[in-house]
Formats: sequence, structure tokens, C-alpha cells
Amino acid sequence: MILSYCLNPNCSEPQNQPSDKVCASCGSSLILHNRYRTIKKIGKGGFGTTFLGVDLSLPGNPLCVIKQLRPNSNDPEIFKMALELFEREAKTLGKIDHPQIPRLLDYFEDHQHFYLVQSFVKGKNLQQEVKQNGVFNEVQAKNVLGEILIVLKYIHSIKMIHRDIKPANIIRREQDGKLVLIDFGAVKDQVNTQLAKNYGQTAFTQFAVGTMGFAPPEQLAMRPLYSSDIYALGSTCLFLMTAKSPKDIPCNDLTGELLWEQEVKISKGFAKILRKMLEVDVRIRYKSAEEVINDLDIAPYEKELEQNMFSNTKPFISPSSESENNDNTSLSATSRLAMAIRARKSRQGKTPYLSPMTPKSILTAYASGRMDFSKQIFNQFNFAGADIPLINFRHCTLIQSNFEECNLKGANFYSANLTKAKFSKANLKKVHFFKANLEEANLEGAILEGANLEKANLEGANLCGANLTNANVQDEQLENAQTNWATIFPDGKRRLW
Repeated sequence: MILSYCLNPNCSEPQNQPSDKVCASCGSSLILHNRYRTIKKIGKGGFGTTFLGVDLSLPGNPLCVIKQLRPNSNDPEIFKMALELFEREAKTLGKIDHPQIPRLLDYFEDHQHFYLVQSFVKGKNLQQEVKQNGVFNEVQAKNVLGEILIVLKYIHSIKMIHRDIKPANIIRREQDGKLVLIDFGAVKDQVNTQLAKNYGQTAFTQFAVGTMGFAPPEQLAMRPLYSSDIYALGSTCLFLMTAKSPKDIPCNDLTGELLWEQEVKISKGFAKILRKMLEVDVRIRYKSAEEVINDLDIAPYEKELEQNMFSNTKPFISPSSESENNDNTSLSATSRLAMAIRARKSRQGKTPYLSPMTPKSILTAYASGRMDFSKQIFNQFNFAGADIPLINFRHCTLIQSNFEECNLKGANFYSANLTKAKFSKANLKKVHFFKANLEEANLEGAILEGANLEKANLEGANLCGANLTNANVQDEQLENAQTNWATIFPDGKRRLW
């Protein structure tokens, strides 16, 4: 049974009946900000408490995450300054727009508590995955590292530092398997730092931001850098591969560096990357996420490079470069390495296309392992009947393109322009259409079970006979689309408007 949970930290019996509006134990209101009802406490730290809640103002009362923060001081001046800082930093969080970071929905002060309300992400965090499935191997750890580095690159590009990266703050989203980075420490840290300058070790400042073992020394001293997030991500990889918190791994008594290499069995190339991520000396540690990404791209070729530089064996030739230049044996080892890296990046969608793409060339590239075709223009392309699950068309322009009877399960169309696109009878299970423009698109008979249509434009879209069971879409959106008696709505039922 869903309960109403009292937000008063001093309440002795916080659980109440779901219909109660006032706590039976302490008399506090159970409706926060005339809009939210908390139903469960899901986390607590020195700085505050996190709750699972529902938004009573929206249809269906969707779930949300409510974070309660409170300064440890009754001084009116400290509270006033803390409130100003909180509002300023919350506005900064509100500027974040990334599909792998929960959106900030609301922030406010209520009874001298500060609140952040964020979208709810359903899934298990990486700490839970290790507990349930055991430690990660090198490939799995690299996949996590690569995916979160892309998110970090975005965060740092808008001049923000996460400040609390750890396995428990990385959730594998159930809907599409993507990793989502949660629980920014930015608000807490900025408020702490400023109050420390003005009032000394009082108010918020008795609580260091970050998690012992994962946060580097400079962050625990309240002087975080962009590279602090890189250290924490490296520590997270150690946990994934050992199931040990970094603070439980022995360290060098003289330097403070972790003696982690005896705990894992990984390739020399990956060990070299982790070693640099985990440097205590910030002058030696990676300065940016981009640097780590670049080294991850080079790592698979380092062994071949060493062989070419120090032996007389046959020179290394990447598969893609071999077809382009049959006489590349005269090239230096470094040049061949560069060619290999460019080819690898191209397969991963990290470099622009060198020639115009066609539907056939896209399907050929997909069959060869390439899945990322984001930020391209593919108007009127015909993919009818193609089997391309998990393909990435994020930010693409696909006006009047044909995906009829395609298998697109788990595909990513984030913010894509799909005006008048054809998806009739397509498998669109768990497809990510967040912010996509589907105006006048034909989705007749499409399977949209579990699809994310949040903020998608469905003006004039044909959803007749479509199956929208468990899809993330609002009634207001569906009112703008065409439906009929055969349409199955998110609740699994058929109805006529």
C-alpha cells in the first residue's frame, strides 16, 4: 500500500494513510508546496534526505524525486544567505538539458527547508548491479567509463562539476538501458564553500560534499576541479571490478595513492588510463573528460603500435585503412595508428561523414557494427522493413523518411525532426522519442510499448491501431493526435476520445 510520508525530520511516526493531508503524529502538512506528496524515504545523508514522491498537479500523478536540504543553523543571516545561494545554484541546475541527467522540475523553500524536485528514473544503480550480478569485467567497465565520460564532457562544458560520482549515483535506466547520472552535489558544495568563507565551519559546512573513497583530496577540502569528477569516475570503475569501496583498498603510506593494481586483472592499456585518472596529484591527473575519451580510443591499438615501433614484424594495418591504401606499409607506425583511430571513431559516429550517406550505406555501416548516426540530415530516406534495433538517430532530420515495418526496438530519436515520417506497423518498443517532432507522422499499427514520448510533438500524428501500453506520454499530447477504437492507450485499454 502506498503511504504518505511526513517530511518533518523530527517526526516520530512519519508514515500516514495515503488519503491523509496532515500527519497524525506531529500535525505537519503532508502536501508539500500545494503540489507534492511524499510516499517513501529513499536516502539520507548529512546534508539532507531524499524521498520518492508524486506530483498531484499532473494527470496520472507521475513519480518524482524530492530532495530536502536544510542548513544546520538557526541564525537568520546565515539562512538568508543560504537561501540566496540555493536559489542561484538551483537555477544553474535547471539549465542542464541532457537525456542522461534527470531534469530539475521545481525548487523552493518551505518551513526553512530547501527542496529540489527532479524527474524519477526507474532502474537499478551500478552498486545494486554489482551486488546482484557480481563484479564487472574490463569490457563492461570500459563501457560504463565511455558512456559516463560523454555525460561528464557535457557537464563540464557548461562549467559545472558533479562532485559526487559513485556507483550508487549511476542508474541503468530500465526503459532503454542507458546510464543516467543522478544526485549532483553542486548546490550543496557551492553553498558550503561560500558559507565557509563568510562564517567559518558552521551552517552547512560541517558536511563535506562527496563520498569518502570516491572523492579526491582537493574535493574533500572543498576545492573541487573538473578533474575531481574524473578521479571519482576512476574510483567507480575500481568498485565495479572489485566490489570494494576505494577506502577499503590499501594505499601507499607515503603518497596516499591507492594500491589497486593488485586487486584487478586488466590490460596494460586500460591500467595506464585508470592510473592517470586516479592520480592524487592534480597536475598529473587527466584535466578533462575529452583527454580520457581520446586515450580510450587509442588503447586498443597501443600493443600494435609498440610492435611496429620496436620490431621488424609486418606493420599494423587497420581493416578500414587497408582498403583505402594498399601501399600504406611505407607509413610510420604513428601514422598508421592515427588512421586506425580515425577509422574507429568513424565506426562509433564520432567523426563527420566523408561522403554523402544513402539508406544502403547506413544499413551496411550498421551491419558492420556502427550504431551512431546522430546529427545528420536523412530526409526522405527509405528504410522500410529494416532490422535496426538500438540505432541512434539523435538530433537527426528525417522529414518524410520511411520506417514502415522496421524493427527499431530501443532506438534513439531524441529531438529528431520526424515530420511526416512513416512508421506504420513498425516495432517501436522502448524507442526514445523525447522532444522529437512527430507532426503528421504515420504511426498506424505501430508497437509503441514502453516508448518515451515525453515532450514529443504529436500534432496530427496518426496513432490509429497503435499499441501505447506503458508509453510515457501525456493525455494532452494524445488529444492532438489521431486515434481510433483500435488504439491501445498507455493504461492498456482501448477508448474513444
